[in-house]
Amino acid sequence: MTASLEFLSRQWVAACARAINASADYRDASLDWTHGALSLVVTPQPQIGWTETAGVWLELDRGACRKAIRISEAEAEAAPFRLTGDYAAWRELLTGELRPVPAIMARRIRLSGSYAVLLRYVKSAEALIAAVTTVPTAFL
Repeated sequence: MTASLEFLSRQWVAACARAINASADYRDASLDWTHGALSLVVTPQPQIGWTETAGVWLELDRGACRKAIRISEAEAEAAPFRLTGDYAAWRELLTGELRPVPAIMARRIRLSGSYAVLLRYVKSAEALIAAVTTVPTAFL
């Protein structure tokens, strides 16, 4: 059995990059993605013990994750696309309880960046999240 990795730890971030790169579904859906990085931002939710804003920078290009690092809120702002939500929303998304597009439409996850571009890559976004859900994750 594989040990769960702490959500947003450096080990978890590295495992996410490996999972994305191992996903044929992500690769196939994203072969023409040349729109740059995506940051995933988790906002504070003190009532459950999450008190910081932190994120992950995913350098995505043509079906591959070229780089994945943990970043601060300020660093996340530089990404052309940002998905932002509280800890509970990310936990639901990454455990498969919530899907990416409905999460955005319900404003559980907020998108910064071009909606027009994202709409062309719905299958890519779903495949990316599906790949990340394969990483054994320990949440609060």
